[in-house]
Amino acid sequence: MIKKILFVTLIIILIFLIYFEKTKSKNEILIASSMPQSSGLKAWGDSVLIATNSYFNYANDNNLIKDKKIVLKVLDDKYEPDLTYENITNLLKDDILSFYGIVGTPTNKRVLPLLEDSEIVYFSPFSGAQFLRDKNLSNIINFRPSYKQELETLLNYIVDEKKLEKIAIFYQNDEYGEEGYISTLEILKNKNIELISTGTYKRNTLSINHAFNEIKNSKPEVILMIGAYKANSLFIKKAKNDEVLKNVIFCNISFGDANSIVKELEDSNTNTKNLIFSQIVPNYNDKSLKIVQEYQEIIQKYSKESNFGFISFEAFLASKVLVNQISKIEKSGNLNSKNLLNALKNPPKNILYELELDFKNNQLLNKTYLFEYENGNFKEIEK
Repeated sequence: MIKKILFVTLIIILIFLIYFEKTKSKNEILIASSMPQSSGLKAWGDSVLIATNSYFNYANDNNLIKDKKIVLKVLDDKYEPDLTYENITNLLKDDILSFYGIVGTPTNKRVLPLLEDSEIVYFSPFSGAQFLRDKNLSNIINFRPSYKQELETLLNYIVDEKKLEKIAIFYQNDEYGEEGYISTLEILKNKNIELISTGTYKRNTLSINHAFNEIKNSKPEVILMIGAYKANSLFIKKAKNDEVLKNVIFCNISFGDANSIVKELEDSNTNTKNLIFSQIVPNYNDKSLKIVQEYQEIIQKYSKESNFGFISFEAFLASKVLVNQISKIEKSGNLNSKNLLNALKNPPKNILYELELDFKNNQLLNKTYLFEYENGNFKEIEK
């Protein structure tokens, strides 16, 4: 008799759990991603995850999506493409409305066929790679400008305004680094300039010595850096202690993570002179901007322990656009991938207040910025 009662009880519990999960799934909108939550790029992944969850929690608390909760499910890929592939394969088993924010060029390249075949909306890859801006990619919408746009802005400043032409490049030996290298060659060719040296290192390592010596021997005035923040920081620290390279200008693109680079340098008492950072968002501390005020208020409320930064700001902006467009469709009762895709291509011009959104080249943002770091703050370079 006891066995029978236990059996019936278990059946009732099982039915309740199934019902609970089904009810829960109906009340949740699932957004999925794969990004580094460990390894050398953990700070990048953390910035994206914290800022995105902060805005999603804000949206949920304020019922921005008509009695539904938006949930972000993230799997750790350690910035390794094969793990990204495994993660996306597993996430495809879930009832996902949209993929979002996979961090890195090699990781995005590895899973591109999966994402295309799924026909699920994929919004805001954290990569400026040209292949993600292919007009034939029908379900992928970029938020940020391309690496080539960043490099054009940097090199126009370096060559046309500062009149420097002895340029070397330090880059990660994979799809990300090669993207920057090829774009640099194309831009410099149009200026009738050749790189004087190149140096590469392997992804997820700090094996920079060979690259350092190759570049040092060419005695450059400027070094472009297409790497991750730990490798870039180590190179800069080493160069600042070298007689040949100590006064070189170091130019980092946005994926290098300016905030983490500066922190690494300051923690080791390395001077931060002659650093230029390309970014795809304005200064996250410029409180004259209404969007910056909103960003800081929400991050402070939902993630008191985290710091403001360029990557965090970018993730916040992308999250705001995503939530706003989901909310609009949900109100009409027609929330599906096709409608979300169309909505993300046509967001309200003023949704980010001072920042203009214009869908072209398969991306929404089209402006880049340059910053120097002075007296503990990032200062925009007027171009």
